[in-house]
Amino acid sequence: MPNLPNSYVQVNILVLYATHCFSPKCIFSVSHYQLFPKSLGQVILKFSVSELHISFTQGYWRTMQWGQPFLLSPPGAELWVWFQDTVTDVDIAWKELTNVLSGIFCASLNFIDSTNTPLGVGNVTDQRFLRSAVLPREIVCTENLTPWKKLLPCGAKTGLAVLMNSEKFFHSSFYSQALHITPVCQDWQCKSTAWELRQTLNVVFDLHSSGQEWSLFKMFSRTLLLTEACPLAFSSKVYVDVTDNPQVSNLTLATPLLSQAVVLEDRRTYSVYDLTNQATFGQTRSLNMLLRWRAAENMLRPLLHGERYVAGYGLQKGEIHTLVYNHHTYRAFPVLLLDTVPWYLRLYIHTLTAPASVATTNPVSYIHYQPSKDRLQPHLLEMLVQLPPNSVTEVTVQFERALLKWTEYTPDPNHGFYVGSSVISALMHSVVAMDTNSCLFSFKYRLNTYVAVVLSVLVYHLM
Repeated sequence: MPNLPNSYVQVNILVLYATHCFSPKCIFSVSHYQLFPKSLGQVILKFSVSELHISFTQGYWRTMQWGQPFLLSPPGAELWVWFQDTVTDVDIAWKELTNVLSGIFCASLNFIDSTNTPLGVGNVTDQRFLRSAVLPREIVCTENLTPWKKLLPCGAKTGLAVLMNSEKFFHSSFYSQALHITPVCQDWQCKSTAWELRQTLNVVFDLHSSGQEWSLFKMFSRTLLLTEACPLAFSSKVYVDVTDNPQVSNLTLATPLLSQAVVLEDRRTYSVYDLTNQATFGQTRSLNMLLRWRAAENMLRPLLHGERYVAGYGLQKGEIHTLVYNHHTYRAFPVLLLDTVPWYLRLYIHTLTAPASVATTNPVSYIHYQPSKDRLQPHLLEMLVQLPPNSVTEVTVQFERALLKWTEYTPDPNHGFYVGSSVISALMHSVVAMDTNSCLFSFKYRLNTYVAVVLSVLVYHLM
């Protein structure tokens, strides 16, 4: 639970578990799925899915105020799927899979079709078996949280799941739930693999009314008490970020452990509460803690940050501006910018420019563009951009709005048409000073940032 500036509190919940085998023969030889949800296991086997990522997000992540998020996802619904090479017709499998997932998560994923599914992502090794789509106008509500909780090993009856109060979650400033299924190697030669399932939940609470303090009771509910860990959990811990607030009042008289970790090039100190230890709950048989923060806090400014807006006047033409910030003082970063634009915004690719705020050579070294087809497929623009240190790179492209039939308008045409977020991917260098031997260890990690400002436009119609 990191403490954000301006009386915001972020809550991250991660549930991680895996199967013992990956092959269909091994799955069908057992009588039950143990911890892995059977509904997802059957879907993976039926459609020969190798990897799956799905997220539902409501709200806008304020990167400059809250810093870089731990769990990234764009507004609305996002789905990424890698199929196995045994699939003969990927498009048919993709369509059937979205319909099944729409029923499992009570979402509008059945509206995913060829018009919002880009084909041919340039930086993927085998792009034939990759499909992705974003529904930026998808509304996230309790109907999406309930099936997500049912996939947990202990459901919503015990463990951290008892704190998942829908009324509190959907009155927050930011809410995001996701599910990731990836294959992991069981040995160093990767001869045997297993499915790893990660369920993540990211919520930002606004506690202005609570003054300069928060507690579990205030954030969640006084009736939903955290009294025990999930009996099926091998490890269940609560981490409270106390880097800027070293004084935490533990209302259950339990003594937490202090642990240090490096997150996004910043050393943080956490107070750790082990839920599998009964002494954590104290005499009250429930876990509660109170934290008071200081009036002024210095938040680590994110190294990469993106913004996007539409410019122009009138309803015929316009221009999309994407601003990518590099706040590092001396290091330049190559970033991969991936943008999917609907077909009814006809891009003028010859107007594409990417000047930087500082004097440099051409920052764009690679461009992959796939034009759209009216009512069939969207635009796909992928660029490799070199960001100079301490600079702002502005990527602009002009477009023209197409004429639509009156039957092609959405149910709420007064909202306009939403365009999905751009994706910024970068391989970052992290240099951390280790206190034990005063040496510098340099390693790399991948950072994805979503330009989460949706673009709303109005389009003429043709009778």
